[in-house]
Parts: sequence; C-alpha cells; structure tokens
Amino acid sequence: MPPAAGGRAGRATVGGAPAGAAPAGGRARVGGSAAVGARASVARATVPPAAGGPGGPAGPVGPGGGRRGAGGPAAARPPRRKRKRLNTLVAGFAVLIMLAGLGVVGFTWYSTRVVLPNEVPLPLSTTVYAADGKSIVAKLGSENRTFVTIDQIPQHVQDAVAAAEDRNFYKHSGVDYKGIARAAWNNFIGGDKQGASTITQQYARNAFDNLQDDTYGRKVKEAILASKLNDKYTKPQIMQHYLNVIYFGRGAYGIEAAAQTYFNTSAAKLTPAQGAVLAALIKQPVASQTHQGYDPAVNPTDARSRWQYVIDGMVAEGWLGVPGRPDRPTEYPKVLPPPKDGNGFGVKTPSGNVVNYVRQELEQWGICSDSGAPGKPACVDELRDGGYRIKTTIDWRLQKALEAAAQPDRKGSVLHGQPKNLMAAAVSIDPGNGRVLAYYGGDSGADFDYAGKNTNANGDIVGGHPPGSSFKVYTLAAAIDAGISVKSHWDATPFKPSGFKDKVQNAGRGAGVCGKWCTLEESTIRSYNVPFFHVTEEIGPDRVVEMAKRAGVGTMWTVDPPKPYDLTASEAAELAPRRFDRVVGYGQYPITVLDHANGLATLANDGKYNKAHFVLSVEKQDKTTGEWVSVPGTGEKLHKTGGQQRIRAEVAREVTAVLKEIPEKNNADLDGGRDAAGKTGTWEHNGTPRNAHAWMVGYDRNVATAVWVGSRDAKKPTIVDDDGNDIGGSSFPAKLWKRYMDTALKGKANADLPTVTGMGDADTGNGTEPAPPSPPPIQPSTPPGCDPLCPPDDDGNGNGNGPPTVPTLPATPPPVGIDGTGGGLLPTTPPRTTRGY
Repeated sequence: MPPAAGGRAGRATVGGAPAGAAPAGGRARVGGSAAVGARASVARATVPPAAGGPGGPAGPVGPGGGRRGAGGPAAARPPRRKRKRLNTLVAGFAVLIMLAGLGVVGFTWYSTRVVLPNEVPLPLSTTVYAADGKSIVAKLGSENRTFVTIDQIPQHVQDAVAAAEDRNFYKHSGVDYKGIARAAWNNFIGGDKQGASTITQQYARNAFDNLQDDTYGRKVKEAILASKLNDKYTKPQIMQHYLNVIYFGRGAYGIEAAAQTYFNTSAAKLTPAQGAVLAALIKQPVASQTHQGYDPAVNPTDARSRWQYVIDGMVAEGWLGVPGRPDRPTEYPKVLPPPKDGNGFGVKTPSGNVVNYVRQELEQWGICSDSGAPGKPACVDELRDGGYRIKTTIDWRLQKALEAAAQPDRKGSVLHGQPKNLMAAAVSIDPGNGRVLAYYGGDSGADFDYAGKNTNANGDIVGGHPPGSSFKVYTLAAAIDAGISVKSHWDATPFKPSGFKDKVQNAGRGAGVCGKWCTLEESTIRSYNVPFFHVTEEIGPDRVVEMAKRAGVGTMWTVDPPKPYDLTASEAAELAPRRFDRVVGYGQYPITVLDHANGLATLANDGKYNKAHFVLSVEKQDKTTGEWVSVPGTGEKLHKTGGQQRIRAEVAREVTAVLKEIPEKNNADLDGGRDAAGKTGTWEHNGTPRNAHAWMVGYDRNVATAVWVGSRDAKKPTIVDDDGNDIGGSSFPAKLWKRYMDTALKGKANADLPTVTGMGDADTGNGTEPAPPSPPPIQPSTPPGCDPLCPPDDDGNGNGNGPPTVPTLPATPPPVGIDGTGGGLLPTTPPRTTRGY
C-alpha cells in the first residue's frame, strides 16, 4: 500500500524550514542550525499539526490513521537504538557549544585582566670612539644595539620588513585572524609550519618578560598584548619598537646595528635593496639543524630567494615600482662578509685597555660606581647596557702606528722574531693638554695591562716596572730645583753605602771616564748611578719622590715586599726615606708606563701639569627625539692656562736641555735632525747581571712618549735578544720609541729645545778635582821652518844633514815676574783637563 500523505513526506517537512520556524527551532540557534533543532523537536514530539488538521490525510482518522502502516505516526519515529545514538550526539554537541561559549566569556574576562606591563628596558650598547668620532675603539654591551627613531628609518625599509613578516600589518588590529586560520590549515595539511605571529605579536614577545616560552598560554597572552599594543600605539610607533628589538644575526640587535654590521652604513642610508636583505634575515638569521638560515654569507641561495620574496611582496602591495615609491631593485646588493675576529664587540683588542680608563673617568664624574656606592649602577653594567656614545682622546692614526710597532707577535713590529717572552708597552701624551694619543698595554683589554695598573687574583694592585735610569729625569729636576747646578761635580766611584748588602755600581763600568770629577750633566748623559745616589742623599729622597709626584707619577711600589703607594694621598716626607730610600734616585721602585709618560709630558710643557685623560665627551640618546645629548657633569675639562705650574719653568727647561743630548747617543735621533729630549733606563733581575726591564722615554713640545720592554713570562723574567745579548734601553726600546715618534711628529713643526744654562750652585757636590798635570820638560830650539820633529842637522844648513845644534835661549828677555825679579818659563802648551765629553 503506498505511503500515506503524512508518512515520509511528513518527516521531510519536520526537517525543513517550517519546523525551523517553530519554538524548537529557536532553541536550535545555540548551535546556529535550524535543522538540528528540527530533529530535536521530532524526538520531543513538539511538531506542529500536519497540514489538513486532525481530519486531514495525516490525521488520526484519515487514511492510514490509527494503523502501524508505513505512513502512520509510528513509522515517523526512528528506531529506539538510532534515537539513543542521535540523542548522545546532540547532547555532546550542546556541551561543546556551551564550552565554546564559556571560552569566549573566559577569554573576554581574561583579556580585561591583562594589562600592558612596563616594557623591558632595551639593553643598548655603548660605542667608544677615537677622537675623530668615527673610528671605533670598542663596542660594549650584552647586545649590540643602537636605538633609532622611526624618522631615521626609511619608509622603504619599514615596508620591506612588513612584506617579509606581516603584509597585513597596516590593516589588522594587532592580531591577524585570517593569518592564524591560514597558518592552522597549512599546519593541519602538513605544509611548512607557520606561526602567524604579526609584527605586533613579535614585538610583544621580545619586549615583555615571560613571553619567551612556546606554550598555548603564552600565545594567548601574546595575542591579547598585541591587541592592546595596537590600541595604545600607532603603526609607526609599533614598527619603531619592533625594529629596535628584533635580532638580525651576527650579533646585531635592531636595524641600526644590522645596517652597520652588514653594510657599514646607518639605517637612514639603507637602499631598498639593502633593506630587503635585512628584512629577509628576520625569519631565521642564523643557521639551525634543519635550515642554514638567510645570512647571504652562509646560505646565499636561500638568502637571494627570500630577498626576491620580499621584493615581490613590496611590489604586490604597491610599495615599490609605482609613482611616489622607489623603483624595484634589479640586483642583489653587496653584503659585507662576517669579520674574522667577530663583530668587534668587547675589549679583546689592542685598544681595549682604553675602556678601563673610560670606566674610571665615568666613576669620577659620578655616573657609576665600581665600589658599590649606594644608588649608583656598576660601571661595567652601565657601559654594557647604558647606550652611551663616548669620544676619547685617542688619535687613531697614532694608535695604529703604535700597535704596529709594539705588538710583539705582529709581523714587522720591533720585537717580531725575537724570543717569545718579550713584551712591550707604550703610552703617548699631548703635553699641552694631557690627552692620551695612543696606548698599548697588550693585545686584549681583558688581559693584563702592561702599561697601567691591574688587580691580581689576591686583590692586590700590580703593574709597575722599575724605571731604572729613566727615573733620573725627576732626580735631576729635584736637584736643579734645590739649587744644584748641572755643572756641579760628583764622585762616580762605586762604593758600598752603610747598611747596604752590595755596592752601588755604574752598570759594570767602574768609575766611568770622569772618575771622581763628573758633572751632573755628564752623569745624566752617561747614565752613571753613583753620582745620582749622592745627589739623592744630598737633597733627600723625599724631594725626588715629591718631584715625581708633581710631574704626574701617582703610584709607586716598594720592592720587598711589593706594595703600591698612592703618592697623591701622602706627603713625600711620610714615604721617603721610610718606604723609598736613596736608590729612588736612579729608579729602583716600580711605576707605570702611563704615569711615566704623564711625568715626561709635564717636563715637555715647561713644568705645567695636565692630568693624563682619555675621554673628550659622553653622550646619551634621548629616546623621544633620537638626538644625542651630552651627559651633564662629564667631558674634558682643560686648564685655562695650559696646565698647572707644578715645576718651575726654568727647572723644566734645564732638564730638557740636558736630556736633548741623549737620543743621538742611544740610536734614537729623530728624522730630519729634529730636537727631542730622551732618557734610557735598564734594571736587572733581582740583583743578577741579567736585565729584566728596559726603557726609552722622551719628548718634544708636541708629543711625550714612554716605552717599556720586559717579559710576559714569569718563568723567563730576563730579557735577551735572539742572539742571547742583554736588552738595554738603547736597543729595542729606543728603536720602538724612534719609530713611533717619527710617525707621530710627521707634519709637526720642529721644536727648538733649550740649551744648558748651568743655573744653580756649581760648587755643590762631593767630587774631587784631579791634581793638574806636571809641566812638560824644556824643549831644544829648532831650526827656522822646522818643527820639533825635524831630524838633526848634520851640516848646519838647516836641512837636517849637519851636526846637532846647541839649544839657545830666546834673544828677547824673559817676562818680568810679579815680584819684579824677573824670570819665568818658556812658553808651553797648556795642560789638558779631562772632561769626559
């Protein structure tokens, strides 16, 4: 029998739109599906009456009514098992919908609770420049980053970054939901893994704490923060923040550091092609186990492919190749190779020691503290993360010249090819202002500084070297200042002072050429020690120490036990002779190369002292404007009169007049016959006959330089050349000093140095004048026209062939004596007095 009109057609009607319009269909809107609601109404028998009413074809009394035929009410119900399964599915889906609703409500509630935290302060690197403001002495910091404002970043660079990382950046509200869906689908079907993080989300991840993990909770919080960031900041501000945070590889954080690292230019000068290279790096700047990254030096093929992707994206978005926009680049730009010695970050370079003095000067200005002062950051931290721009006094040309001459392992240097234990240190200063022009204390600022002070593992201050005879410049100045003339005479005979274990010697040269009658001038030039011991005993060792302090020597070490003393913190009379005995007069007690150079600069400046310093200016960036502003209370402070007059000008000039005789006699005369004052010095190793320290120090009015050569190997403290000869001041130190000074003075005006005046008391001194020599015997007269060496005249004609002639007295009467009795001797040549010059 065919189905009744209210049979299967009736079920179909229940699932149609009319049923969806019923109240049951309203319940179905939770799931967004009327059909589901319709089926639910079938199960609950809440279906409206079928067409035709109770008496209609589908009614209980109509055709087929009251029977279990196919078209009856029983036929409209699903079987019991099927109904149970359907009910279970419907109930599960309803729970899912309820959970989703609760998730929406929870997400909304959570997002209102998340507030924007304070941004993590960006660690900004500090750059230390030479005096030219361009050459980099050192870059410091935990991250190589320099802050720039958005107006310092070209629009085409910003667009390149958007094309690479987030092409909807200018359209979405911080979170790209379409991108998320697309990435999810791509990940689901097994495509390349995509994160769908927008530029704003990436910035949030890098700028805030606790967003570095890779959990779903982090991703939710990241999305919320990105949305809030988008509400708080404009798109240009977000781009600025992002481009100062993101990592570009090779140790470069932020667009400015990246521009310098890859193209040696500033971000403001990047071309569209260069900007696209940097934008392409962001996805993966360094190699991983699965991909080599996009550094063109490591993976050129993929780097170029990624670059092309960025360029294509810029064109597609209308950011290139249209009116008002740059043309599309056609060639991949030239990228710098990674430097062999890293990115130059840190102090492990020959000029790195300069940074230690920069730190000290910052502490003196109150910017930081190395001693834990309350409220002050540590100087190391402040330099690492403070983002300073510091200009130093270093003359980069002279710095490179000094390094080339002094580095022992460098080909072409003075010590290259010599024994490996040899080490050099040198410091050069401008006498007129105290600026340190060049400094070499070793090949790394992180290692021992042979030109300055260091702190050893026990916390002791070390670093001084016995200056030997080079210290006599201060003893000479002290003697002249005490009224002793350089023409005074002193005994150079070696002797053993009371209480001394050994004799005071002249380096194995006995009493020298002048014995007991040596002028102070000659004793300086010939570098005799004994006269300087006597001079120091005469004026007192405290006057020598005081003169060294006035000149600029700030620290001096005792020898046994070795202990540093701050000369500036004590009166000289408190230190000498108690700490520094008479041997201070010829340089037993260690000082630093830097202090010695400062002392020489004072003598070169006619006794006017300028403290040696390294910093010209300190600037910090205003993050609002991007401008560099001077840090208050910092910077070079020069003396208005060219220096503090610590030594009388006439004393300093007299010292200079004596010292200018020395360079020529020690293989250190400067090119072109230029005047220069100098002094050598040598000190033996612990009383042995082998040398351990050798010096050459000197100056003209333009430059003062101190050079030391010693050993860097504690197991081999003595210094000999490759032939086994002892190294003295007139060998390698003099050669290094001359080589550098010739370079430093090139183009400088010749400085005519003064001549000796002999000022002071010439009768001072313990010298013993030698007795005059006996007069020579009377010589016989000689024939006219014949000198005393003519042979006997045999024939009397004066031609040397005649018999000997009888000596005759002069025909003129002798001169009348002072007593009026007459007499006198025949004229003779005057006796010669040995001067030793």
